Amino acid sequence: MPTSTRMKTKSPVTPESIKDLVLLGSPALSPDGSRVAFVHKKIGSKNNYVTNIWMMDSDRGAPVQFTNGSRDGAPAWSPDGHWLAFVSSREQRSPQVYVMPSTGGEARALTDLPEGAITQLKWSPNGTQVAFSFREQADDLTRKATRRRKEAGGTTPPLVTEDIFYRLDGDGYFGERRFKLHVASIEDGGHRMVYGKDTMGFFDYDWAPDGRRIVLATNRNKQPLKNPDRTELLVLDVQTGKTTVIPNMPRGTKGSPVFSPNGRWIAYAGRTGKDSSYSTDNLELWLCDSKTGKARCLSGDTDWCLLAATLSDTSEASFEPWIAWSGNDQILARIGWHGEAHVVRFDRQGKKKPRRLTLGRVVLGPGNLSADGKRIVTTLDQPTAPPELHVGRISATSISLKKRTSFNDQFVKTHTIAKPTMNWVRSADGTRVQTWVLKPPTSRGKRHPGIVEVHGGPHAQYGCTFFHEFQVLANAGYVVAYSNPRGSKGYGRDFCAAIRGCWGTVDWEDIHAVSQWLQSREYVQTKKIGIMGGSYGGYMTNWAIGSTDMFTAAISDRCVSNMVSMGGNSDFPFEPDRYWEGNCWDRPEALWKSSPIRLMGQARTPTLVIHSEGDLRCNIEQGEQIFSALKIQNVPARFVRYPSETSHGMSRNGPPDMRLHRLDEILNWWRRWFKGKSSR
Repeated sequence: MPTSTRMKTKSPVTPESIKDLVLLGSPALSPDGSRVAFVHKKIGSKNNYVTNIWMMDSDRGAPVQFTNGSRDGAPAWSPDGHWLAFVSSREQRSPQVYVMPSTGGEARALTDLPEGAITQLKWSPNGTQVAFSFREQADDLTRKATRRRKEAGGTTPPLVTEDIFYRLDGDGYFGERRFKLHVASIEDGGHRMVYGKDTMGFFDYDWAPDGRRIVLATNRNKQPLKNPDRTELLVLDVQTGKTTVIPNMPRGTKGSPVFSPNGRWIAYAGRTGKDSSYSTDNLELWLCDSKTGKARCLSGDTDWCLLAATLSDTSEASFEPWIAWSGNDQILARIGWHGEAHVVRFDRQGKKKPRRLTLGRVVLGPGNLSADGKRIVTTLDQPTAPPELHVGRISATSISLKKRTSFNDQFVKTHTIAKPTMNWVRSADGTRVQTWVLKPPTSRGKRHPGIVEVHGGPHAQYGCTFFHEFQVLANAGYVVAYSNPRGSKGYGRDFCAAIRGCWGTVDWEDIHAVSQWLQSREYVQTKKIGIMGGSYGGYMTNWAIGSTDMFTAAISDRCVSNMVSMGGNSDFPFEPDRYWEGNCWDRPEALWKSSPIRLMGQARTPTLVIHSEGDLRCNIEQGEQIFSALKIQNVPARFVRYPSETSHGMSRNGPPDMRLHRLDEILNWWRRWFKGKSSR
């Protein structure tokens, strides 16, 4: 059948297409490597997300649904492979830890916890206990308390706190409550808290091979957000509760500790200096002696970062480092590089150079190894298809991955998918900026309006992932360009650090160069160029409309506009101060210089402003300032305010109806200014 005929039978990717996508995550390989448990997520019929645990053999056969709850996740295998632990909110209960036989059967609740959040499910090596991190919800903020107040005609009480870290975007408000480490017994179902002194609000941990001890990367400082470099590696005796600090450790951020199989060594993600994980510097792979604390960096010579997230709206968020041992002498870690994410092998002794084991232009998600370290399961993301699960064998030189699920194959088969081309664009000073372009898949030989997408972070990266939003725009007839300007991860320390404390400088030069390059393409309508982005991408959109009149229209999503007023109103209030090397009151002139709002007096670009009232990362007043400034000057502007049930991450995990509404608003804005029409 001719290509043209075949293309006509396919449907365009639209906002509604998101309902046809299946998102896969949390893959867990059985200890013997023979089976895989994973989370299957799909939009349900009640404007919700239905998440189940599915199971499949590693080598052959189709996956089958394993649990019947609508909110099941975080599967974890017992060491003998006979049991599967998971977290579920079934039976109208708050999240609890459950176990069930890995061959199927009835699920049994191990916990009876009050309302709160559960993370980091991990079995003890002897299989008698399950450890987990739990944060109890503040009493006045529970669903039960809210229901009682409503029934009694009461009002929402004030939230009173003496702790600066009392909220987190996506989690909401939790007051002064902190995550604590619990263990639950498999035999009797009893559970107890074993560690509760972390003040940061989150910590990482791992069981020692002896099953009696746990190592924690934790911060107990009175001002942990101000002093992230005070993070310690702490060894906990689970039975007695006694803790011992591993001595002689270098001062700095530490996380994701993992014991070697023999218990002698601990690998972890860290850096020296005063920065937290949010930094322009690389998060590196470190190794320490579990007793003496003697530590050394294994990745310092590579310029690779263990925290270089490759963004997507169809894959499980992977903003945490991934580290695993393969035997006692080899360590595997995931790194981001040039829009990709790969697994790299590091030699414990440092005698061999780090070796990249995955090939091709791929983005690997969080992985999981078999007990012998010879097999791996992970999600694999590609630009022309949503991620699917892959199982691979690990050799000394490579990982051979085999695709094992096909949940989204029908979607790819029945929809017109735009295939990106990769380019390197020269900025004004000669810096090379990696850029991808999506052209409308069914309209060749014509000129189309162009849209420049700018990513958030700013310390993240676009790359070889499937973006539903980008496909929607390309299928609607727009050329989409997305790039990694200076400040992005995945290009080394210097490239990322180029914008530290000076946003709106070389990053704008790079985005401006990409915009001009796109404008000059023979397949783009020269006088129809738009720009859009969310979070830092919203910041850069604001900066662009205040710096040039080259754009036909713009969309500023969950933006930053005023660096001065931003001070103290984010869920991580210390980050901007540390990042900008001074409190907002210490250097208002410098912050104002980098604030797009100061440029709005010369802005003339029609702009759609999108923001969520529940955004705790970038407060909605940031969007309000841009919208008001434009309207005062009679610049065409539209403000879409989403309710408090939404958050900063609405475009990826918000209520399905709100996500669809957002995409419809985006399409209508571009139709209005590019094509002179709107569905309204």
